[in-house]
Amino acid sequence: MSNGFFKVPKAVNEPVNAYVPGSVEHTDLIDTYNKMFNEQVDIPFYIGGKEYRTGNTVDIHPPHDHKHCVGKYHMADKEHIELAVVKAAEAREKWAKTSWEHRAAIFLKAADLLAGPYRYRMVAATMIAQSKNVMQGEIDASCELIDFLRFNVEFMTQIYSNQPESSPGVWNRMQYRPLEGFVYAITPFNFTAIAGNLPAAPAMMGNVVIWKPARSQVYSANVIMELFKEAGLPDGVINMVTGNSGTITDVLLNNKDFSGVHFTGSTPVFDSFWETIGKNAKFYKSYPRIVGETGGKDFIWAHPSSKAKAVATAISRGAFEYQGQKCSAASRAYLPKSLWNDIREFVIADVNSFKTGTPGDSSNFINAVIDNRAFKKLSGYLDQAKKDTDAEIIVGGGYDDSVGYFIEPTVILTTNPQYETMCTELFGPIITIYVYEDDQWEDVLDLVDKTGEYALTGAIFSQDRYIIDLATDKLENAAGNFYINDKPTGAVVGQQPFGGARGSGTNDKAGSIWNLLRWVSNRTLKETFVPPTDYRYPFLGE
Repeated sequence: MSNGFFKVPKAVNEPVNAYVPGSVEHTDLIDTYNKMFNEQVDIPFYIGGKEYRTGNTVDIHPPHDHKHCVGKYHMADKEHIELAVVKAAEAREKWAKTSWEHRAAIFLKAADLLAGPYRYRMVAATMIAQSKNVMQGEIDASCELIDFLRFNVEFMTQIYSNQPESSPGVWNRMQYRPLEGFVYAITPFNFTAIAGNLPAAPAMMGNVVIWKPARSQVYSANVIMELFKEAGLPDGVINMVTGNSGTITDVLLNNKDFSGVHFTGSTPVFDSFWETIGKNAKFYKSYPRIVGETGGKDFIWAHPSSKAKAVATAISRGAFEYQGQKCSAASRAYLPKSLWNDIREFVIADVNSFKTGTPGDSSNFINAVIDNRAFKKLSGYLDQAKKDTDAEIIVGGGYDDSVGYFIEPTVILTTNPQYETMCTELFGPIITIYVYEDDQWEDVLDLVDKTGEYALTGAIFSQDRYIIDLATDKLENAAGNFYINDKPTGAVVGQQPFGGARGSGTNDKAGSIWNLLRWVSNRTLKETFVPPTDYRYPFLGE
């Protein structure tokens, strides 16, 4: 029972550790990485607070050292997924009635645990199994996830405090109820923070969740479950299941208590979810909430008034950080002919200065792509570009999977603005550049807008305010996160709510009040203190 209106601690973005070599945090993180790299972990799946180990296991291999094994995880069967639905329903009885401040306290505690004793474990797990370097692991697995937890608590209080007006003799109130059923969370390999936020955000609003992490992210997903458990999350509120994706999805999307999906992944998979949910609409208790962030083919456009060095740096960082495996990574660029030679020289110099290798060596800027499937796909595009007459690789183009799945950061120059790598989502360290005549800059804006199906992130560069205004207007629907004179990556919770439209998702903005609103079902209460006792209205007369 709440006996007061409570103020939560003010959310502030978690400071990013610099990990300067020789510093305490650098030493502690690398020691943690080396310790975990040389251990064998046995990861269960979690249903109703119980750990399940079936003996049907999958080995975990670091992408940058794929012959090395750091452990295994267990696969759930169909009956386990059905059990997860039952246990989630049982947990919902108490969780949905738990007052908001107690739910808030759990996730605030999780944030503090992650900022403290869990920090190096979470970052190291992400470095090992997802092949992120020290800085990419820090900004993702610690800072962003901490920010999601703290800011979502603040957003939750803003939602609950939004109440309707009352009139004389009447008290109007708004309840924000959890959805009637369970939420299915499906998370990607590339961001540990997303993996933590997609189940945590609905749970914070009183929902119960069945969570399927990506198979290549299970290592850090297990640390997330340990974190939530230590923070005091009740059993069964978030159930983490690992197994055949098709089986898990089939069971959950065909259950009458399915109330919503929180998804980050590919556009075709999300499309298939939408189709199944549509076919089952009459079967569910309520229309499910469909929230998804999907593909992207993110752009950089530069006007002739731009600064060449700034554009080049945006390419080097925006296209190649985390091997281009960010949903927001720059993968196509439109550059004016007058600036091209300078930009080209700067980018080639940057790429040639990159060090590549294991995340355990913090001097490496580039690590491995996630798995053999990604390696084969990306190397195939590089081989094709070497053959095509309308494409030229100006730097990079190599690949090697003898030790790890390493793809060289690559810049393709094309004379064809519809060249395949200008249009197709690659999800790797490859950017394709189209150089245009300076006087065609406005026509190229239309080209940027109409190329491909996506609208996730994009960046424009100009020193002319009128041009910035015009480009921002013409590209209004081309990106849900739009950057002016900056790279199209690096959205910060509480500062740049993230998400796109068109083929890039439902644009519900993870890490914002708009996302949390999707996980509640409002109920309006009107209480009349002295109800009328005569049906007659004054207009009727005597």
